[in-house]
Amino acid sequence: MRTCLLALLLAFTLPAHAAERILVFAAASTTEALQEIGRAFTREHGHPVEFAFGASSDLARQAVAGAPADVFLSADSTKLEQVQKAGLVQPGSRVDLLSNRLVVVVPVDSKRTVASAAELREVKRLALADPAAVPAGLYAKGWLEKAGVWKEVEPRVVPALDVRAALAAVEAGRVEAGVVYATDAALSKRVRVVLSIPEAEGPRIVYPVAALNGGKAAEAGRAFVRFLQGDTARRSFERRGFIVLPGKPTP
Repeated sequence: MRTCLLALLLAFTLPAHAAERILVFAAASTTEALQEIGRAFTREHGHPVEFAFGASSDLARQAVAGAPADVFLSADSTKLEQVQKAGLVQPGSRVDLLSNRLVVVVPVDSKRTVASAAELREVKRLALADPAAVPAGLYAKGWLEKAGVWKEVEPRVVPALDVRAALAAVEAGRVEAGVVYATDAALSKRVRVVLSIPEAEGPRIVYPVAALNGGKAAEAGRAFVRFLQGDTARRSFERRGFIVLPGKPTP
């Protein structure tokens, strides 16, 4: 009887939105950090968090097509802008949250060394996230274009669904090398970093985030975006090698 009364009291005293479930669309490279952050958010705010991880290009298309996401953390600004132009971003919620670095990786048992972009012309098969659409691939293409070797390297490129798929291709030895984010390379014991691309040599990498109005938990979505800018989230991101940006709202 006491258990029943307690359940009734909780039902009347908890806010109506306490059990709202948040759906977060996020770049594949943020998987481990966001899963940890999501658990911390649920403990603190009570809202369960579900994630859909993948290529930002695919997630942006799904959001514009009507998928009920409450938050979108993209690996580049262009993909979030597509969602914003569709009228799906809650005003004032967009923030440039993170940055990252590009690295060249090879299978851990490979003897290959790569000292510059020019040396990738010698690689027979090079894994990139799809350079026609996926942010990690677009960033890698931008770096290779700036170095003046893209046209020579392009015929050797093996495009992957997203950056994790590119990493997996290197891990499995299906390609001789790959260009991925430093945060992804750090997760793998089956690849070896042979070249870290200096920030000045590559395009600026920015992960913006925003709360969306196409989901079912608009207020909780805004709360999650705020949580991503707090100390708990910062520690999770930095442990995995992300560069946390100042977080100033963008139009």
